[in-house]
Amino acid sequence: MGKKASIDFTNTAVAFAGKTDAELQRSTRLFRLMNQSWLVNIGSKLGVTAINLNLPFAENLIKNTIFEQFCGGTTLLDSQSTIDKLYEQKSLSILDYGAEAKTTELDFNGTMNEAIRAIDFAEQNKSVPIITLKITGLARHELLEKIQKEAALTEEEKKEYKNVNKRLDAICYTAHNKKVGVFIDAEESWIQDTIDFLAKKMMKRYNDEIVVVYNTFQMYRHDRLQYLIDSFEEARKEGYLLGAKIVRGAYMEKERNRAAALNYPSPIQPNKKATDNDFNTALQFCVENYAYIASCNATHNAYSTALQASLIEDKGIQKNHPHLNFCQLYGMSDHLTFNLADAGYNVAKYLPYGPVKDVVPYLIRRAQENSSITGDMNREYELLVREMKRRGLQ
Repeated sequence: MGKKASIDFTNTAVAFAGKTDAELQRSTRLFRLMNQSWLVNIGSKLGVTAINLNLPFAENLIKNTIFEQFCGGTTLLDSQSTIDKLYEQKSLSILDYGAEAKTTELDFNGTMNEAIRAIDFAEQNKSVPIITLKITGLARHELLEKIQKEAALTEEEKKEYKNVNKRLDAICYTAHNKKVGVFIDAEESWIQDTIDFLAKKMMKRYNDEIVVVYNTFQMYRHDRLQYLIDSFEEARKEGYLLGAKIVRGAYMEKERNRAAALNYPSPIQPNKKATDNDFNTALQFCVENYAYIASCNATHNAYSTALQASLIEDKGIQKNHPHLNFCQLYGMSDHLTFNLADAGYNVAKYLPYGPVKDVVPYLIRRAQENSSITGDMNREYELLVREMKRRGLQ
């Protein structure tokens, strides 16, 4: 890994400097509960039911627990104080409108308008360099899948697809004019080719002197490292800069189950080691080619974080070069975020916002993903307990 980066990710004093004693105690209690996967599963089902039934206590309960931990606010303005607090600790914010699963043209236009509002808001905040966007917030899943299969579109669907392109272009055009970045999220493999095509089109159009549009590369897919390299070579040949957000991925079980059910080879890596190897190789590729790739290392993995930091140090690149970035989810991995920020690297929190009811699917996924397999909740809890002890609160 080269020489170890001179950052101590175990420094809880720096990691939790922004939390008052009361906030620290509240987070510790929450992660203690979230560490129990059976409790998370029951709570998730009850939470969704209570929200769907509009039970009066449900929204308040969620807002004062997991929403407060993992979201910036219910609106952009409501998120301002969180953004400012993060900036005081030298962390930037990446805005993510948390509402999901939209299906109508009205909804899709609403998502476009919200994205443009977020770009306008970001332009006024030097602490908000980027917003994030899901193509399924602008287009029907079935339409994207049909395009990927290269099936013939009806006249109505052709018109619909034209509208998708117009919405995406309106967002990226505004972002380019206001010098705000746009992360285009990765989604399921059976619509990802369509997303890649749209992302590439926007990068070619808008990534001239600065990188505005970023595609997302999920390294739990065995073909994505090569796709990153191919995307870079294509961008060099066609004269635009590549934007690359590197992630491990978020749809593993869904992908494997669908591949098994429909009897096609799974796009997922054979094991975690293969994912980790490709992820770390992708980071090295981005750092080596940083003059022409703006990348974001979006991970909660301490090894991968330290790897990129050490590569930047080894190569003598300025730590805050705009093409080399780190990102973690708001409410998690403060030991990575704030120790990186303290050491002078570009780091941001991925900050979801939106009405509590609309953000519930995101919050439940966050709790379920992290409580069981990865051990993230246990790590978070242990770090919080360590800081509680350091402050003499336990």
